[in-house]
Amino acid sequence: MARQRRFPTPHDWREGRRLRAWELTQQGWTQSAIAAALGVTQGAVSQWLKRARTAGPAALRRRPAPGAPPKLAPAQRAQVPALLARGPAAFGFRGDVWTAPRIAAVLATHFGVRYHPAHVSRLMRARGWSPQRPLQRATQRDEAAIRRWYAERWPALKKGLPTKGAPSSG
Repeated sequence: MARQRRFPTPHDWREGRRLRAWELTQQGWTQSAIAAALGVTQGAVSQWLKRARTAGPAALRRRPAPGAPPKLAPAQRAQVPALLARGPAAFGFRGDVWTAPRIAAVLATHFGVRYHPAHVSRLMRARGWSPQRPLQRATQRDEAAIRRWYAERWPALKKGLPTKGAPSSG
């Protein structure tokens, strides 16, 4: 004879483990035996059973994540890499660097969703993108003069290694 389950199929293995603990309690198992059988601590089993006794076995089911729902739907989130692959110039930005404020502006324009640049940075890191910061350089910078200075003047200013036999301060 097949065993009949009281609950629908669990959403994930953690939920299944909590529901199994409740079933074993109904069969007369002790908390320590349940903990050993399921590979968890006795404290975890105690918390699960307390929750089931006060709010019913349905309280052992998976609960939705706390906090506000995401502003971008999964389909919209999937479109973001293709949008950014077009490059910043396609959206009217100078330079070829995606910064968090630029990405936030693109998301606001295309999806009508406003994110703080710091949060955009977190979202992009979660997708494997690294933060990019443009170099701040003076517009009147003379690269040839800088190379000349490093070649001619810098060696004279740079300290050399002490020679052998030089007096020591120690």
